[in-house]
Amino acid sequence: MRYTVRLEESEEGFAASVPGMPGCHSQGNTEAEALENIADAIREYREAVAELAVSANSRPVEVEV
Repeated sequence: MRYTVRLEESEEGFAASVPGMPGCHSQGNTEAEALENIADAIREYREAVAELAVSANSRPVEVEV
């Protein structure tokens, strides 16, 4: 999957965030490092969301939009 990432240069290097994923942020000393780190953060974010979505009274259903 592809995600739009906001990349900003800062005093510490580069900061990266995903507008569509509140709280999904990372950073790196270089732009490449920040992008690698935000990719890891996105994977972890998705795993956390999937775990939170599981409950005894629900089941996953896909909806086309």
